[in-house]
Amino acid sequence: MLARVFGRGQRAADERSPMAELLSERQVRVVYQPIVDLATHGIFGFEALARSLSPHFDGPLELFSIAVQERRVGELGRMLRAMAVDGCTDTPLFLNVNPNEFDEGWLVQPDDPIFWHDHPVYMEITETVPLSHFALCKHVIGELRAKGVRLAIDDLGAGFSNLKYISDLEPDVVKVDRELVAGIKKGDRAFRLLASLVHLCTQMGAVVVAEGIETHEELAAVCDAGVQLGQGFLLAYPDSPPPTNCWPR
Repeated sequence: MLARVFGRGQRAADERSPMAELLSERQVRVVYQPIVDLATHGIFGFEALARSLSPHFDGPLELFSIAVQERRVGELGRMLRAMAVDGCTDTPLFLNVNPNEFDEGWLVQPDDPIFWHDHPVYMEITETVPLSHFALCKHVIGELRAKGVRLAIDDLGAGFSNLKYISDLEPDVVKVDRELVAGIKKGDRAFRLLASLVHLCTQMGAVVVAEGIETHEELAAVCDAGVQLGQGFLLAYPDSPPPTNCWPR
């Protein structure tokens, strides 16, 4: 009896939580940042980014942290994927997936919005995921790839990097973190490191995205290093509807 009463009380408290309110009232929006082909200057695709409209969350990191704590990250992720696909129908999409979604089983549902898009979809996970969720991560990724979803590893170079785990996942795209791009100049140590990573990723069959390009000098350097795709404020800020101007004058 006490368990039943406690369960009802817990559910009632949950329904009054800011996260429950955000989900029920869809207090989020999606903005899009172009991923640009550095050779043609055209748009390769868009990364869909979450923005909270609720006063209870300071930004995406806190939003997903609370969703994980309340075990609603799968519900949040599905809603954001649906919004992302609805708002950008004619271009490849990069959709961020929180690693805790692998535990909740949402992504493998046949009606998940990740399968709705008529163009290529890249499931984007951070490079730390394979270290903490490797077996489950690889299993879920295998199911999704069998259904046509592609894989992008995000934040290579942000903190600890384990290239063996990344190579085991065989990503289609590897995104180099802003930490390796900031202040880069042709010929310096960061440039040589980036050029080596591009060569390694190309040997693994992956296309490289340089994230966080903010200056003309950084743009020139990543191009000279052989990076194929670029993303950053110099090219375009995230916006909705998806921005169309994406190359600096």
